[in-house]
Amino acid sequence: MLEGCVPWPADLAERYRTRGWWEGITIPEMLARSAGRHPEKTALVCAAQRLSYRDLVETSERLACRFVAAGIEALDRVVVQLPNGPEFVHTYFALTRIGAVPVMALRAHRHTEIRHFVRASGATAYVIPDRIGTFDYRAMATEIQADFPALRAVFVAGDPGPGQQDLRPMIAAPMPAEEVRAVLAQRRPDASEVATMLLSGGTTSLSKLIPRTHDDYVLNARLCGRVGGFGAETVFMAILPLGHNYNLASPGMLGTFYHGGTIVLAPSGDAADVFSLVEREKVTVIAAVVPLISNWLNSPVPDDYDLSSLKVIQNGGARLAPELRSRLRARFGCTPQEIYGTAEGLINIVPLDAPDDMLLNSSGAPVCEDDEIRVLDDDGNEVPDGTPGELVTRGPYTIHGYYKAPEKNTEGFTADGFYRMGDIVRKEGRYVFTEGRRKDLINRGGEKISCEEVENLIFGHPRVKAVTLVAMPDPVFGEKACAFVITKDGQGLEFGELIAFLRQQNIASFKLPERLEVVSEFPLSPVGKILKRTLREAIAEKMDNEKAG
Repeated sequence: MLEGCVPWPADLAERYRTRGWWEGITIPEMLARSAGRHPEKTALVCAAQRLSYRDLVETSERLACRFVAAGIEALDRVVVQLPNGPEFVHTYFALTRIGAVPVMALRAHRHTEIRHFVRASGATAYVIPDRIGTFDYRAMATEIQADFPALRAVFVAGDPGPGQQDLRPMIAAPMPAEEVRAVLAQRRPDASEVATMLLSGGTTSLSKLIPRTHDDYVLNARLCGRVGGFGAETVFMAILPLGHNYNLASPGMLGTFYHGGTIVLAPSGDAADVFSLVEREKVTVIAAVVPLISNWLNSPVPDDYDLSSLKVIQNGGARLAPELRSRLRARFGCTPQEIYGTAEGLINIVPLDAPDDMLLNSSGAPVCEDDEIRVLDDDGNEVPDGTPGELVTRGPYTIHGYYKAPEKNTEGFTADGFYRMGDIVRKEGRYVFTEGRRKDLINRGGEKISCEEVENLIFGHPRVKAVTLVAMPDPVFGEKACAFVITKDGQGLEFGELIAFLRQQNIASFKLPERLEVVSEFPLSPVGKILKRTLREAIAEKMDNEKAG
């Protein structure tokens, strides 16, 4: 395994192979296998482009050969920062075909993050668009390359800058099939080797690098797709970045390709863009996040389109409140499917045939029988079902360590190899119910307030469209709760009204928010998570200004 990675213990690796979890195939072989079953079937739709499975295999293999000619070798790390589009798909499969390791950056990352990814991964190449909006990625790449001599090549999906290579002819120019076979003949990566590096999801520090192998990531895609009900008839809509684990393989792009379905790339999460494509392409599954779902539920636009093909709307990234799940089912006539997991491994999904209580309230169950999950108290002791605690896990697609991060590994993993999720959950059998981040609790003078618990209650207010609860500083209690709320159609909401509503829910008085901020939008991460740290900083600054004034 790539130096700097932590392999699975030999006994566990043998168990996972023996039980058939690890198939011994690479990610590109998974695609090729689906192409062999139905080569002319549409695999990818992006605007006017429609690419078959045969197209994807042949184009990615051609591009793989040209990466080889450009000096990319097996195990070279390559930072990939492309928006959703065919270029992303071709590049991902081309790099993994020759054993290079794509490092999945997001389009919103800038100099600080990209420098960190290059430094931490030891990247030798960087793949970018030319520009998106007013931002020029080529100029950023030039600056970063000057600081990292080992970053030998920059490939641009668009007009390249000085010293950069144009990705477009590398993808499009024909190449004899026998030449492709000759170049790739001896370049099959080992299925147990690192295939992809994902980014840890923390918003309080620079991301750690998560090494995922071909074996474990194929399994991730396979099982998430299976629980998601994916098959050859699936038409999956991707809105969020394909470089994020949720849309890449949980089930996402790879889960769709494993099961032989079709992917439709949406240009945005705007209701008109999304639902016009549902009608045109007969989309069956959409992967979404809470802010998108909330916006769609409060928009009249979906009523203008035929949505009869739509069977499932998935939610990931943050828990969708039960009330919104009920509204989603009633509004669109489809099943809400909660997906809760981590780029480090464990994915929990609510099965489509789950009992209503689990469908509307739970965060799902592990997708693999060999996913081991425990809920621990602050002393590391396992607690009984129904008792909240920290979720820890290990299994056939959960890593045993970050890349070249021994100190972080000591913090993030138990002595017996369980990954610490950092989430407070309670467990009922194999189902888990999230109650917030371990560090996303508000400590009001020793009384702990679960942000998620209070947020779910506030969601029940008839004028609340979206809510997030954050800690604000307090000289007496240390922290108090501030509710940031987006109201429906810009309606008003007074602090006293909100508190009166919450008192009717019979919750402890210390859990009541002690300030209300009505806003028009929340700051979001590139994958749609609310940036609570930004809101905490904003309310602290506002309070300081109020004192000074």
